[in-house]
Amino acid sequence: MAMPNEEPVNTDDVLKWLKADGSNAAIESKARFGIKTEQAFGVPTALLRPYARGIGKDHERALELWKTGYREARLIASYTDEKAKVTEKQARRWAAEFDSWEIVDSIADLFIEAGHADVLIPEFAADEAEFTRRAAFSMIAVAAVHMKKRPDAEFLGYLDLIEAHSSDERNFVKKAVNWALRQIGKRSLELHAPALALAEKLSASSDKTARWIGKDAVRELTNQKIITMISQKNTATKRDGGVQRKC
Repeated sequence: MAMPNEEPVNTDDVLKWLKADGSNAAIESKARFGIKTEQAFGVPTALLRPYARGIGKDHERALELWKTGYREARLIASYTDEKAKVTEKQARRWAAEFDSWEIVDSIADLFIEAGHADVLIPEFAADEAEFTRRAAFSMIAVAAVHMKKRPDAEFLGYLDLIEAHSSDERNFVKKAVNWALRQIGKRSLELHAPALALAEKLSASSDKTARWIGKDAVRELTNQKIITMISQKNTATKRDGGVQRKC
């Protein structure tokens, strides 16, 4: 893989690298997973992340890469944007152009780190566009794992949002709703009980989508290995004075 030199890497440099490292085989592989490939170079994600780390953060370059519309360019934009410079306006503009679960889930972390979760999650959840709504629940799932210093109580409110959209049968929405519910339930013992209670409620729903979401979440949240992991995490948190650390 060609790596950037020590000079600042601009948008043209990134596009040249993508063109040189792409392949039709990779494009076909991504298409099989429901990822849009009409504008793609065919560079595997496994190569994009180390490349992105090598070129560093650059907000203006990220904006330019996003505008190209290419799958890989947009993923690199999400990896290399400067969180402190990402505005709610930019987040909304990008969300309006979401066209695959891959880009949604890659950008969820950026929007959270930029500090916009509280505003954007309910806003995106209310949006009827499939991938914008998915973004809301992807952000919840990612936040449940990575926002370790946020009080557990803040995540309780997301359970209402999960229940409200549990009947959205669109594949990429229902999977994200399920993901968010499971991640909240695995965050701590305090959240496990209410998340499991909602999962059990949904599993008994007359709506087939809500029932699928609930049954799948119940299956994971009642797994003894998962319960043990949560208990160990809880013990570590108490030992460290209440700060949730990475386990």
